[in-house]
Amino acid sequence: MMNAKKYKPGYFPPSENEYRWVKKDHIEQAPAWCSVDLRDGNQALIVPMDLEEKLEFYHMLLEIGFKEIEVGFPAASETEYEFLRTLIDHDLIPEDVTIQVLTQCRDHIIRKTFEAVKGAPKAVIHFYNSTSLAQREQVFKKSKEEIKEIAVEGAKLVKKLSQEYEGNFLFEYSPESFTGTETDYALEVCNAVLDVMQPTPDRPMIINLPVTVEMSMPHIYANQIEYCSDRLKYRDSVILSTHPHNDRGTGVADTELALLAGAQRVECCLFGNGERTGNVDAITLAMNMLTHGVDPRLNFSDMPSIVERYERLTRMNVSPRQPYAGQLVFAAFSGSHQDAIAKGMKWREEKELEQWSVPYIPLDPHDVSRTYDGDVIRINSQSGKGGIGYILETSYGYILPAKMREHFGYTVKDVSDHAHKELHPEEVLEIFEKTYLNKDHPIFVREAHFKQGRMTEACVTALIGGHKMELTALGNGRLDAVCNALKEATGAAFTLQSYNEHSLDQGSHSRAAGYVGLSWDNGKFTWGAGVDTDIIRAGIKALVSAINNGLKEGE
Repeated sequence: MMNAKKYKPGYFPPSENEYRWVKKDHIEQAPAWCSVDLRDGNQALIVPMDLEEKLEFYHMLLEIGFKEIEVGFPAASETEYEFLRTLIDHDLIPEDVTIQVLTQCRDHIIRKTFEAVKGAPKAVIHFYNSTSLAQREQVFKKSKEEIKEIAVEGAKLVKKLSQEYEGNFLFEYSPESFTGTETDYALEVCNAVLDVMQPTPDRPMIINLPVTVEMSMPHIYANQIEYCSDRLKYRDSVILSTHPHNDRGTGVADTELALLAGAQRVECCLFGNGERTGNVDAITLAMNMLTHGVDPRLNFSDMPSIVERYERLTRMNVSPRQPYAGQLVFAAFSGSHQDAIAKGMKWREEKELEQWSVPYIPLDPHDVSRTYDGDVIRINSQSGKGGIGYILETSYGYILPAKMREHFGYTVKDVSDHAHKELHPEEVLEIFEKTYLNKDHPIFVREAHFKQGRMTEACVTALIGGHKMELTALGNGRLDAVCNALKEATGAAFTLQSYNEHSLDQGSHSRAAGYVGLSWDNGKFTWGAGVDTDIIRAGIKALVSAINNGLKEGE
């Protein structure tokens, strides 16, 4: 057994709270988004991106719509310094985009950071120091006053240098390890920094309260955010930011509840890349908002392209079950799920609905450049008749009768089960054609002519077992007359039970599809399908296919 007594909570719930966020049921508007992929995400890679890769990633972030991008820790490495200077010197920063750089509250690092960022059209200087109890006691061995002084002195130097260097500078402060810091003390440090920086409504400052390490359930973090939001000085001049990591696997929940509690800005990474278990996933957050009818102001409509570039540039893999982006997130293998999805799709089409409400799928796959046939309904041994029939209809136009769809569903599942693999749409079509379509042995009808009277007379030229035969019979219609002719010629005992037809294509040369079901005196039931440009011939081919399937089973 694992020793649970070894652990105890390391977080500090606020002493009092209003709990207003609890009464809210959704996020009403998108936050300000800041991508930290090129800094926090990049430093978490086994092989960090080189200059060219970072430039490509940067341009992808711009395409997605990020207006704030943390581009690096320029005092930490030559590559990060060179990347920052490339953006500035080659005029690669759009007018509506703000870059952000990170620095510790240490004199020489702050100075080198300003040297790196000089001349930027607009840049956030993000300075931080750790304030948690564990860091104070174990790493720095300093008191609360000493740690606060580090933050204050860092703020003074940042403010001083911003007036000496060329550039348009904004400011951000983070009490790193906020979640492991006494909430009252973290607030005290932030307010001391604000007193130095003196933000105004037209020149606001970002106060970032990061989940450097997840220590609590998400509602505790929301309480901490609300507590600080209510008590920060210069509140109308402060942009309250959050930067959640995902150690407990609840980074998205932390962020969403923080936004309910007063946070206005989110620092995040694509696909949750970042140190340890990662940063909060920008895509999940944004798409969650979209599915609640809130414009996230980020564009993930070409998700396959974003996934491809991300995997290539970071050498990381996007999980098949990654929300909204994974290869399998829209995939339904279960028969009951497939049936509900197929019916939901049909309902939406028939009602011409604009609102999305399809069972089991909270997002229209088309909105992220995914397809229904290849991404939603996936066929294996767990699939059902509804999904299998849906694939055949949407991909190839065949609309099988309900009972035939059931028979075909079992046939496909049996193939998948024995092959122990998923079947692609073209394989499903191949099984359909092999099982039912235009089967011409041992019976093949070469010609059929009809005379209309009280009953329909069919004159049929057929090959039966390789022998040419001229057949004549009466029936209650053309297909019934052909059916009677073939029964007399073969001596087979069956009854025409089901016939359906529909147009398969559009246009002057469109084809028709026919489906026939036969019940046999020995208790079996067989199906056949036929396709022809002439609807009568399509029906005859379907009848012959069903008869041939019955004769084959009787061999």
